[in-house]
Amino acid sequence: MIVEEALLAAAGALVVLAVAVLYRAVRGPTMQDRVVAVNVLGTNTVVILALLSAALDAPSFLDIALVYALLNFLMAVAISKFTVDRGGVM
Repeated sequence: MIVEEALLAAAGALVVLAVAVLYRAVRGPTMQDRVVAVNVLGTNTVVILALLSAALDAPSFLDIALVYALLNFLMAVAISKFTVDRGGVM
C-alpha cells in the first residue's frame, strides 16, 4: 500500500518535471537543445511507465515502455543524422 503510493508519487513528480522539459523542447534556442529535451521526455516517459507498471501491478506497461524506449533511441539517432546531414552541428 505505501510502496504503491510512493511509486505513484514518484511518477507524478516525473510528470511535473516533464512539463518543465517540454518548455525547453519547444523554446530551445538551438536544435541540439530541442533534441536533448525530446530525448529526456522520451526517457521520462519510459520511467513513468515502469513506475506505473510496478505500482499498478500491470506488467503490460513494461512491454509498452520497452517499445517506447526503442522508438526513442531510433528517433534520437534519426534526428542526429538529419542535423549532421544539414550542417546543423557546430
